[in-house]
Amino acid sequence: MAEAADRKAHDARSRGGSAVRVPAARVALSTASVYPESTATAFEIAARLGYDGVEVMVWTDPVSQDVDALRRLSEYHRMPILAVHAPCLLITQRVWSTDPWVKLQRARKAADRLGADTVVVHPPFRWQRNYARDFVRGIWRMADETDVRFAVENMYPWRYRDREMLAYAPDWDVTKDDYRHFTVDLSHAATSRSEALDMVERMGDRLAHVHLADGSGSAKDEHLVPGRGSQPCAELLESLATTGFDGHVVVEVNTRRAMTAVEREADLAEALAFTRLHLAASAQVGGR
Repeated sequence: MAEAADRKAHDARSRGGSAVRVPAARVALSTASVYPESTATAFEIAARLGYDGVEVMVWTDPVSQDVDALRRLSEYHRMPILAVHAPCLLITQRVWSTDPWVKLQRARKAADRLGADTVVVHPPFRWQRNYARDFVRGIWRMADETDVRFAVENMYPWRYRDREMLAYAPDWDVTKDDYRHFTVDLSHAATSRSEALDMVERMGDRLAHVHLADGSGSAKDEHLVPGRGSQPCAELLESLATTGFDGHVVVEVNTRRAMTAVEREADLAEALAFTRLHLAASAQVGGR
């Protein structure tokens, strides 16, 4: 993949008057991508493979919840923390409090202390009725109090055989509500059977953050390495390059089936190479 990226750059330079333009977007590794390995391992791998930074998934790993420990890891590996993913999963219902607003406040404070500019947040579960009722207004209130971007992420219906459960409120399709910033997750788009590029178009210039992963349209949230599913991963990246996207592109893939550390790193290296390749867009210069 790295050779392919170099070849594309060379070809673009060689086409009389063309140049390669790489957007300001930085490519980060989600710490969730190394699960079941630790948060600390994610920093080590991200540094070794040449990622621009990391997104910290706050979950049950104590290190992911400890701002001082995260700062030490960031400094030791020279890996900036670009985003904090608030603890919104079922398994993190008691992480950083059982009050979802407290979780978001702590995520914002962690982002401030770590130098991250984005907090990723999921829409509420339907059974979090009070939280869901005030979620849109509450996110706006929090966004007005800080320079940190609260980027609300698209989710998906839960499916089992021929049954479908709408688990999120106000909606799993976050473009149906008014948020200042969005995260688009292509694996979630696959699971919801949405047209990802149409969703991105609806997000418009409020798209601030990308979770890059692939999917096949299965009922499971697959988080495949980009290029291994049916999602328009390459097309999205090329579109971001031509529109000057300056947010973060975060590789968030599932490597749980990797049999060895070498296999896991190979997957993460492939994902990084794919991302860099398709973020390099040829731009006409010299009036052409």
